[in-house]
Amino acid sequence: MIAYGAMLDVPRELVDYVSRLLAAQRRTRGTRKRTRALTCWRQALFVLAWFRKREDLAVLGAGFGISRATAYRYRDEAVAVLAAQAPELTEALHRVQREGWAYVILDGKIVDTDRLRVKTISRKGETIDLWYSGKRHDFGGNIQAVMRPDGLPIWVSAVSPGSVHDLVAAHEHALGALYAAGRC
Repeated sequence: MIAYGAMLDVPRELVDYVSRLLAAQRRTRGTRKRTRALTCWRQALFVLAWFRKREDLAVLGAGFGISRATAYRYRDEAVAVLAAQAPELTEALHRVQREGWAYVILDGKIVDTDRLRVKTISRKGETIDLWYSGKRHDFGGNIQAVMRPDGLPIWVSAVSPGSVHDLVAAHEHALGALYAAGRC
């Protein structure tokens, strides 16, 4: 395998920001210096490249000199650090009220997933794959998002299994708070 350099079209400030979040998390965990395969900055660059390019993690990891397992671990660690920065739904709705938006958009999406073959019992009493989406005819997770009128997300829910209907997922994650805020 031959590694090559490539340009990543994200601002340096974004890499610095994610790097600082990773460094803070490593300090919280008590990770000793120079015990990780990548520095915080290189890990941030690695994860942002994955977000932007959606390359195979094993191939991308090899370009950064890390194994497949380390690539998955570093990706998951950075995603968790970024997810911790996301506002709670009530905070997002307070922002909506402060900024005086006329409305918000609630929408759901099934995102692709793999390696999730958990069985459950359906309402009809049949054994089904929990993460299989009949809507997509593939395995996936159901996420809900509240968006500004221009379509920019201000809040994204935790993932529900793909077998969960959009309306059920919306009700579980968002509709109660939207009704309470007077936005539905």
